[in-house]
This record gives sequence, structure tokens and C-alpha cells, in this order.
Amino acid sequence: MLEVTDLFKTYASASGPIDVLRGVSFRLAPGGRMVVMGPSGSGKSTLLSILGTLDEPTSGRVTLDGHDPFAAAGGPSGPAARAAFRQRQIGFVFQEHHLLDGCSALDNVVVPALAGGGVSAAVEQRARWLLDRVGLAKRHAHFPGALSGGERQRVAVARALVLSPRLILADEPTGQLDATSAMLVTELLVELCAEVGGMLLVVTHAGTIATRIGPIYTLVDGRLQS
Repeated sequence: MLEVTDLFKTYASASGPIDVLRGVSFRLAPGGRMVVMGPSGSGKSTLLSILGTLDEPTSGRVTLDGHDPFAAAGGPSGPAARAAFRQRQIGFVFQEHHLLDGCSALDNVVVPALAGGGVSAAVEQRARWLLDRVGLAKRHAHFPGALSGGERQRVAVARALVLSPRLILADEPTGQLDATSAMLVTELLVELCAEVGGMLLVVTHAGTIATRIGPIYTLVDGRLQS
């Protein structure tokens, strides 16, 4: 379970402190899904950065299956330990696919395993299965330049899931896609996360995408509303 309790994030500025997140709290059960919407500057990207352990909260608590990645004791706390936690437990899908142009689709999918010491036969097998599952059975050896935008984003979805993370964070994952490709990628995210029992949290401005994933929450002035 993902548990977020009274999360605050404050940044210093020349004109004084800026409260970006103000007491955000929610729970996401195993296999659960949620969407966060809200205007620009409402704190959506900051929330994702903290949940993904790329940034630290000013106060409050985040636990994933009982582990607090920011705790000084009882869990990982330093940058290296948080990176290892992130590599094992969290998958990311971004608006831009961020694929490596000089690597094949298959090589791009197994990239997350490299930080853990190498690509095992089991990881490669799962990568091939995921590419097949997202409709790219005949594209394993293709480089990103030979793939359409929708196909590249499907590779990115497979990459996010290759290590079976507990939490998948998606930041505007369909923002660069046409309506048909956007719905296909959304369906794949939902179906694959359900198959592995992962938790899915999506930030999007697209109402049709949000409705398909649901339930929908809104960040307004740093506060989360249902």
C-alpha cells in the first residue's frame, strides 16, 4: 500500500517561502489506481517527484508497503539508497518517452535492470513478453527512429514495468499522442498494472484518459481534493 500522510513541500524564494504542497494525504491499495488533475503550478509535478523519491518532502510521511524511503532509520535515507529503492519499487512513464536512440526497443526496455547489476535471462524474457503484450512482437530489434510516437510510448510503458515495480507513476503519459494512440497506451497501462498488482498514479489534463483510469483527485493550491 502507498500511504501519504500530511505531506508538505516548501521552497525558499526571494519573496519568502512558497508552499507548493499543503497537507496532502491519501492511500492507494495494491492494484489500485488514481488520477491527479489540476491547473499548472498546483503541485502535481512536485507530488510525483516526492512519490518517486526524486525530491524530499519538507514534512509529512510517504510509505510504500510500510517502508519510508526518507526515514533516517528503518529504511533507505541517503541518495544512493533512495536510488536503489526507486529502481526496485517504482516505475516511471513520462510525457516524453526518453528512449535511447542508439538502442533497440528490447534494449530500451531492459535499461532499468542495468542499475541493479545486469540483465538476467529472466528480465530479458519478461522484456520480450512485455513488448509482445504491448503489440510490438515484430519490433524488438527496431530502434526508436523506426517507431511511431505511439509505439515509442508503448516501449516506455514496457520499460516502466519490466522489473515489476509496486508503484507506477505516469506524468502526462499520453500528452504527445493522438486520440487513438492515447487511449491504447492508457488501456495498456491499466491492464498491465492490474496483471502485476501494481499501484498506478497518473497525472493528466485529459478528461477522457482520467475517466478511464479513475478515481479522480484534483490538486488546488497544494491541497488534494476528491
